Amino acid sequence: MPRADAARNRQLVLAAASAELAAHGLDVSMARIAARAGVAKGTVFNHFPTKEDLVAEIFEDRIGGLVALGAELRGADDPADALLRFMVAGIELQATDRSFCEAATSISRADPRVRAASGRLAETAEQLTRRARDAGAIRADVTGHDIVLLFNAAAQAAAPVGAAAPGLWRRYLHLIFDGLAPGSAHELPVPAPTAADFTAAASADPGPTG
Repeated sequence: MPRADAARNRQLVLAAASAELAAHGLDVSMARIAARAGVAKGTVFNHFPTKEDLVAEIFEDRIGGLVALGAELRGADDPADALLRFMVAGIELQATDRSFCEAATSISRADPRVRAASGRLAETAEQLTRRARDAGAIRADVTGHDIVLLFNAAAQAAAPVGAAAPGLWRRYLHLIFDGLAPGSAHELPVPAPTAADFTAAASADPGPTG
C-alpha cells in the first residue's frame, strides 16, 4: 500500500476510534471502529496490534492537548482564571468522553507513553497551581495532583444526570473552585497524593481486559 494511503487510513482509524470511544467507552469493538472508519478490520490491526495500543495513542493525544493549553495559560495575567480555564478543559474532556476517565484508571496507564504524558499533565497542573498559590488565590496546600484528581470529581458528580443536563459539571466545578479559596480553609486531614502514589496505583491496575 502506498505510504500516503497508509497514513490516510491511520488517520481515519484514529478519528473513528476517537469518536466511538468518546461515545461508548472502552468496550467498543475494533470491528465497530473499522466500520466507522470505512476500512477492513485487518487494517486497524495493521496500525494498532491491540485495542490497548489504539486507546493509549488516543489518550496520549488527549493529554497532549491539555498540556498544550496549560503551557499557553502559564502566561496569563490572572493566575486564578488560568487555573480555572485549565480545569474547565480537563473536566469537560472527562464529562464528554466516556473512554478518557475509564482509560485513566485502567489499561492505558500501564503504557509508558501514557505514563510519561500523565507526568507532563501533572507537571503542567502544578505550574498553574503554583502560580495561583503564589498569588494568594487558592489555599497554600493545594497541589497539581489535587487539581488533576478534581477533574474526575466534578465530572463524576454530574454523571448520574449528565445526559439530561450535559453542562451540570460546571456547577460542581465552581463549587470545587470556591472551595480552593484560602479565606475559610481548614487544615486537611491527609496530605496530597504524590507522583509515587500515582505510580503505585498504575502498577496495581489489572491487566488488559481484551
